[in-house]
Amino acid sequence: MVQEQLNRLRMRRRWIDFISLCALLAFVLLAALVKHKRIDDWDHAISRYIQSFEQPWITDIAVWLSFIGSRDAIIVLCLITVALQYMLLKHRTEIFLLIGVIIGSSILNLLLKLAFQRMRPDIHRLIEVTGYSFPSGHSMVAFSFYGVLAYLLWRHIEAGRGRIVLVVFAVLMIGSIGLSRVYLGVHYPSDIVGGYLAACFWLAMSVGRYERFTDRSRRKAAGIIRGSS
Repeated sequence: MVQEQLNRLRMRRRWIDFISLCALLAFVLLAALVKHKRIDDWDHAISRYIQSFEQPWITDIAVWLSFIGSRDAIIVLCLITVALQYMLLKHRTEIFLLIGVIIGSSILNLLLKLAFQRMRPDIHRLIEVTGYSFPSGHSMVAFSFYGVLAYLLWRHIEAGRGRIVLVVFAVLMIGSIGLSRVYLGVHYPSDIVGGYLAACFWLAMSVGRYERFTDRSRRKAAGIIRGSS
């Protein structure tokens, strides 16, 4: 029984590693297109289409979503999640995973922005922001936070409707935050996609390492049980 469970975990880790590799390769391809300006026409066309829906009430929602996806807001949400995890679940290793994913994603975003130094759109901005554009920091942090949160909650929710609701919520939050940045005119669509891919790579790699750690812990526990029987 224990061996069967460990085999399932190893298979899941292989899929996680595969996702991480695919995200990395897709990001490299997109980054090359951005660097050589092969995707500019697509960026401008999609941006114009999204901004064609401009309405005062949509702008208010976009500004709110942009705030929810900001680094400061995510830090507050992360601290609340850490406190709840510690008080209710007592899972310290999961806390380390959550913090590591968020901090690592922020550092990776900073390094990538400095590497590409892509200027932000200046056609039709609804808000003013500073800094480089590619990849989107909001997209990376939102993907990392809601992605790792979905992963951690998934482990404590039985299969069924609860998991479906969890995934739908995470996808809606990640997608809407990224879309709001294009609507507000502070990012190109490729910035958003690039942020998602970079965050997916980092999240999957982090989860893969975490799975390996928990796998070793289970193996040690199983060895102690066999030794004492």
